[in-house]
Amino acid sequence: RERRARFVGKNGACNVAHKNIREQGRFLQDVFTTLVDLKWPHTLLIFTMSFLCTWLLFGMVWWLIAFAHGDLDHSTRLQRDPGEGAAGPPASFVPCVTSIHSFTSAFLFSIEVQVTIGFGGRMVTEECPAAILVLIVQNIVGLVINAIMLGCIFMKTSQAHRRAETLIFSKHAVIALREGKLCFMLRVGDLRKSMIISATIRMQVVKKTASLEGEVVPLNQIDIQMENPVGGNSIFLVSPLIIYHVIDKNSPLYDISPTNLHHHEDLEIIVILEGVVETTGITTQARTSYLADEILWGQRFVPIVAEEDGRYSVDYSKFGNTVKVPTPSCTARQLEEDKSIM
Repeated sequence: RERRARFVGKNGACNVAHKNIREQGRFLQDVFTTLVDLKWPHTLLIFTMSFLCTWLLFGMVWWLIAFAHGDLDHSTRLQRDPGEGAAGPPASFVPCVTSIHSFTSAFLFSIEVQVTIGFGGRMVTEECPAAILVLIVQNIVGLVINAIMLGCIFMKTSQAHRRAETLIFSKHAVIALREGKLCFMLRVGDLRKSMIISATIRMQVVKKTASLEGEVVPLNQIDIQMENPVGGNSIFLVSPLIIYHVIDKNSPLYDISPTNLHHHEDLEIIVILEGVVETTGITTQARTSYLADEILWGQRFVPIVAEEDGRYSVDYSKFGNTVKVPTPSCTARQLEEDKSIM
């Protein structure tokens, strides 16, 4: 049969497409998050266009100020007759902005104002209060764009999911006996030396269900109780750990056996690991999922932690390796009933 679509991919990406969203304006109400969520090319394109548009806009404003004040006429006349500027009336004329004689020079002055490169021969004089006001407004606009750009770039480069790239899960999960009970087990590890603080892990079963009234729930999420070597949900992830779930009467896997395991095409077990990154203090989350054909019955993970030269070493080449172990070929319900009869 065709393999069912995953709800959560092996790399943690959610396989959900959002369609027919009519209220697109809601994204503009949170512009900063929208910019952070965009892909790098789109973000850089938006910021580049923001700078170009503001430079052109204020370049047009500076050109209009110069045109209204008559700076362009006097600049042209001085260029044609430099001697007249030394002795005649044009020498007493004070422009709003010096050395602006075309839209190109106004555009260059707009860039110099906004990015504070250095005015050079172009500078604002005290002749026009409107020019001083425009200078203040353009500086404020440039500072706002720079602040948003720097904040957005910082958030994109320090996103929590980047840290999750070094949190790994075993490719397969296994079901075997542990302490006389059938358990669903997986292995999780951290490749970095910097730790994940207050790490917690939880599991959910996602499958298609139907209510007594006939309502079909295509993605019903059911929390399942899990155990780990230190008890509770908090884990000390200094070395790879085997996380397991005891399949008891409260488990959604209670009636699953090796013969019908691969017939549960709608079964998907999602594993979510959350914690705080030690170096940045940012909360991160790593996710993965296991379909029915990725669950191995009657196998167990091989040990990968050994003591060498007074310290513990982890062999990640065996991270996902398993070995076969004696395991009953029955459901957890049947195993519990057999024990009660005995």
